[in-house]
Parts: sequence; C-alpha cells; structure tokens
Amino acid sequence: MDLVTDAPLGLSLTVLALLDGLSIGTLLIPVFLLLAPRLRGGRVLLYLVTIAGFYLVVGVLVTLGLVNLVEAGQGFLNSTPGRIVRLVVGAGLLVASFAIPTREKAQAREAERAREHVSSGVGPASRADAVAGLAPVPSPAPAGGRLSRWRDRLLAESASPVNVMAVALAAGLLEVATMLPYLVGMGLVAEAGLDGPLRFAALAGYCVVMIAPALVLLALRVVAAPLVQRPLERLAAWLERTAAENTAWIIGIIGFFVARAAASELGLFTALGDLAQR
Repeated sequence: MDLVTDAPLGLSLTVLALLDGLSIGTLLIPVFLLLAPRLRGGRVLLYLVTIAGFYLVVGVLVTLGLVNLVEAGQGFLNSTPGRIVRLVVGAGLLVASFAIPTREKAQAREAERAREHVSSGVGPASRADAVAGLAPVPSPAPAGGRLSRWRDRLLAESASPVNVMAVALAAGLLEVATMLPYLVGMGLVAEAGLDGPLRFAALAGYCVVMIAPALVLLALRVVAAPLVQRPLERLAAWLERTAAENTAWIIGIIGFFVARAAASELGLFTALGDLAQR
C-alpha cells in the first residue's frame, strides 16, 4: 500500500483507524445512543470501551501470530511472485468492492424488473390478482432487524451494563469479517519490528482513534444538545442508508493501494510509461 506503507507508522494507523471508525459498530450504534431522549453518557462510554477492548484483544491475538508469519513470509512478499500475489489480491478487493450489494443496486434491479414486467404487456397487478395466482404478493419488509433489536436493547430503561457490553461484543463479532483496515494496520505493526509493549501500545492507540469520532459526538451532545440533535439524526439516517456503500468504499480503497504498491514494485508503471513514449 504505497500511500499507507510509505507514510510514518503513526499516520498510517491513524488513517486506517478513522476509516474503521465509520462502521456500524463504532459509529452508527453509538449515534443511536446519542439520539435517545435521555442521554446516558455512561452507557455510551461503556459501549465504546467494550468494542474498543474487543478490537484490541483481537489485534493482540492476531498480531502475535502475524509477527511470526511476517518474518517467515517477508522474503516471499518482496519477491516477484509475492508482488504478483499482492497485485492479484489488491485487484480482487477492488473488483469485489463493486460487487457488494448496495441499496442503489437493489433499487436498480427492482426498477429493471418492473420495466421488464411492463414491457411484457402485464400491467400493475392488484393484490386480489396476486392472491389469485396471477402475480406474486410482495413480501412486506421486516419490521425489525438486527440493528433495530440492538437499538431497542440499548435504549431500554432496564438495559443493564451486561446488555450494553453484549451488544458491543455482538457488533464487534459481526464486523470481524469486514475489519479490513484493522487487518492492514496489524500487518503494518507486525512489519515495523517494534518490541512487544510498543506493538500493543500501537494497537491500543489505533482502537482509541477508532472510537474518537463517536467520543467527539458524545462531547458535542453533552455541551450542545439542541444544536447537534438534527445533524445527529441526519448522520444516523445516512449511516444506516449507506452502510453497504461505506464497506464497499473501504474495501475498494484498501484494494487500490495494495494493487498500486505491488504494481509499482513490479515496475509496471515504468514499463507503461516507456511504452507510451515510443
């Protein structure tokens, strides 16, 4: 990752942590808590500390294995076959980011199906026709969902600290498969050759920066509640609406930098430049 790996380690980890801080678990769910009519700052802090602690534990366990893996595989990764593998992986992530289902893509598919339905000569079907078997009855959208259940549990008057921590851990577990920026950050820490305490301190700093946006919003909610209420509502709606798009963007950005770094090390850009000058 040219831009990330060539930058100082602290700056690279900060950028990756801020990307991670835009996820459902680290920002959207805390915003739900901030929008409660009665703000419970302790509950928000407990949630954020729990999910940051979960990330840190995962990071420590993975990094312990990554250090040995990096030492064993660094020679291969810096070889021509290793660079080709990195190029393929980065390109694969970039392509995969376009394939992630999003709200816009789903709406486009529905519109296309509707156009095909109309062009086939079949007009809009009534519910009576659908019941009679002439057209399928559209299934109603689910009233709840995982996010709604978690929000209800967190906002309930009877929510205990155990409930808050359970939701934070559940959100963290759900995001393990998509914590790509954190995985890249762990790889950078493993490659940096830091001593054990410094390595874990870097991961702890990453986790603090990751929840920093939510902490800033909490501070604003405490000192200027009337001013931030509407912006928080719009932010929550936007995050909920674009969660898949945000994930796709993060995967695409990481994939681009991985592929770009590998292509640069392979000399592909130089070769293309020489070819263009001929």
